[in-house]
Amino acid sequence: MKKQGVLLLNLGSPQSPAWRDVARYLGEFLMDERVMDMPYLARMLVVYGCILPFRVKHSAAAYGKIWLRDGSPLVVTGRRVKGRLQSRMTIPVELAMRYQSPSVKEAVLRLLKKGVHELLLIPMFPHYAMSSYETAVEHVKRVLAVLAPQASLRIVPPYHDDPDYIEALAASAADGLSQDYDHLLFSFHGLPERHLRKSDPTGGHCLAVENCCAGESPVHRTCYRAQCLKTVRAFIQRTGVPEGKCSIAFQSRLGRDPWLTPYTEERLARLPSQGVKKLLVLCPSFVSDCLETLEEIGMRGKETFLQAGGEAFRLIPCLNDHPLWIDALEKMIARSLEFSAPRCDPAAGVA
Repeated sequence: MKKQGVLLLNLGSPQSPAWRDVARYLGEFLMDERVMDMPYLARMLVVYGCILPFRVKHSAAAYGKIWLRDGSPLVVTGRRVKGRLQSRMTIPVELAMRYQSPSVKEAVLRLLKKGVHELLLIPMFPHYAMSSYETAVEHVKRVLAVLAPQASLRIVPPYHDDPDYIEALAASAADGLSQDYDHLLFSFHGLPERHLRKSDPTGGHCLAVENCCAGESPVHRTCYRAQCLKTVRAFIQRTGVPEGKCSIAFQSRLGRDPWLTPYTEERLARLPSQGVKKLLVLCPSFVSDCLETLEEIGMRGKETFLQAGGEAFRLIPCLNDHPLWIDALEKMIARSLEFSAPRCDPAAGVA
C-alpha cells in the first residue's frame, strides 16, 4: 500500500514587507498567466511597466502594518494549522505556498523523503477560480510530474458549501453575530468577469443568461460567483441571519476591466446612508487572515465605513486555526484517503 501524505496549499506572501521582497512576490504573482490572462509580452509590459512601479510602495506599506514578529500572518497561521493538523495525524502533513516560500517544490521533496507516494492536495481556497484554486492545482501537478512522476495525486474539490466548512464558518462568526449589529456584509475576493467566462465549460452560461447562478448546473462546478452565493445561502441557513440583514460584495479590484459587482469599497461607503450604523464583515473566500482581510478590510475598509457615517465596524476573523476548521480539514483527509484518520489525543492541537 502506498504511503500517503497531505499538502496544504495557500496563495503566498512576500518574505518581508521590504520593497524588494514585495516587488519579487507581486512580480511572480501577477506574471502568472491564470492571474493576468494575456499574452506573455503584453503581461510583461502591464506588470513591470504599469502596475509594479506604482503598486509596490503602497503594498509594502500595507504589509508593514500587519506584519507579525514571526512573519506574514498568512504563513504564520498556515504553519500553526499544519502543526495542529499534524498532531492528529499518523501520516505526514506539509504546508506550501503557490508563490514564494515555503515553495511547493520544497514541500513535495520533504514528503518524498518521508516515503510518500500518494499525495492528497488540499487547496486552501473554498471556491473555484482560475487565479487561485486552478493555478495552485496545476502548479502542484507540474512540480510532481518532474519530482515524482510515478506518485499519485488526489485533489480535494472546492468545499464552498461543505457542511463542515460552513459549521466552522458559523462558529468563527458566532461571537460577532451575538452582538448588536445592523448588517452583515459578506466580502468575497473579486474576479474579472472574463475569468468566469473562461471557466465556463459551455462558453455560454456564466454572465450570459439571466439568473445564471440560480438553481443547479454542471457549470457551477467551476463558477466562482455561483459558489460564493451557495456559501452565503448555506451560512444563512445554518445561522439564521435574516436575508434582509445581509448582502454580498467583492473586493480587491485591479485594473479597468469589469469585475464582479457590487464592489466592497463602494458598499462600505454607501451603507451608512442606508441606515447601517453597526456593521459586521465576513470574508468567506479566505480561510486565513491576510493582507486582504486585515489591511484592506480591517483598516482601510473600516476607515471608509466610519468616515461615511458608520458608528461601529467589526471584522469577523477568518477560520485561521479555529478548532472546528481543524476538524473540517481532518474530515476532508479521512474522506479523501478512505480511511479513518487517527487522532493522537482527543485534545491535541486544539488548545
